[in-house]
Amino acid sequence: MTPQEQAAMARARELGLSVLGTTSPNPAVGAVVLDASGAVVGEGATSPPGGPHAEVQALAQAGDRARGGTAVVTLEPCAHTGRTGPCAEALLAAGVARVVVAVPEPTGLAGGGADRLRAAGVDVEVGVEQEAAEEGALGAWLTGVRAGRPFVVWKAGATLDGRVAAADGTSRWITGETARTAVHALRATCDAVVVGSGTALADDPRLTVRDTDGRDTARQPLRVVHDRRGRLPATARVLDAAAPTFVSRAAGPEELLAELFDRDVRRVLLEGGPTLAAAFLRAGLVDEVLLHLAPKLLGAGPSLVGDLGISTIGAALSLEVRDVTLLGGDVQIRLRPTRHTGVEQHAHGRD
Repeated sequence: MTPQEQAAMARARELGLSVLGTTSPNPAVGAVVLDASGAVVGEGATSPPGGPHAEVQALAQAGDRARGGTAVVTLEPCAHTGRTGPCAEALLAAGVARVVVAVPEPTGLAGGGADRLRAAGVDVEVGVEQEAAEEGALGAWLTGVRAGRPFVVWKAGATLDGRVAAADGTSRWITGETARTAVHALRATCDAVVVGSGTALADDPRLTVRDTDGRDTARQPLRVVHDRRGRLPATARVLDAAAPTFVSRAAGPEELLAELFDRDVRRVLLEGGPTLAAAFLRAGLVDEVLLHLAPKLLGAGPSLVGDLGISTIGAALSLEVRDVTLLGGDVQIRLRPTRHTGVEQHAHGRD
């Protein structure tokens, strides 16, 4: 892979991230087209369902300059016709000479793109920086393909001693303005935001995405309240007209995620309290943790997470720190559970 192709792949991953939360149930793919000299002549990312895929957008921008050039894409171009035509055929029609792919197509439905390109004489390289792409914008869609459920990000804010509220129940504001702004950016990358009825009753949150001026953005994720006992009052702010809301009576996290998957949700932000978080963690259904720690101590009050059924240190749930970021006066720690889950691959493709 050339230095230009390596830079293009990094840019393609950024493009995928830029549309995360807008493409489900399709994958958030990024694509960059280089001309024959290695210069960038086109960029694209997956449109909302029914719109053009990343490769088609990048090729449209490149025009005739794509001929004899290289397409760099985070996911193997599809070979089937769904709501849009096959991207492999679009690449052939554009006359590209080489295609560099990060992640091979995992579904039988859309597979075969690389083979189709090779059969037509195109040089194809697959598996380039695959791990980085799989952990980026494609992570949620791949979880859907492999596990048949949405990808779950658990976000929580706490003091240094792991308290999410004071002993009197007050919790606004544990973290500062920069961290709160980051939460809205995070919500925007998700298809659904989930809380339990306890959080809905205690905090009466709206769960909307707001811009830096405090206004609701045009696109809003699905607001979800897990309310098995029907406790949510009709006056709850989460039931206002600012965004769609789904109140679930599911018996547990697995059933709840199945309901959301059926609604084309592929990336879930879990913002519930300690009880709901513990239920998801016990079930092994948390894929990523974003912990916002404020440099404060309370010494009492609700803990970050409820009972996990762990009684000995050797059985502690282990997580790997992926990065640490300062958010104003607070700290964001991004972690992933280190468990290995052997999951069955499902046949969910893309259109």
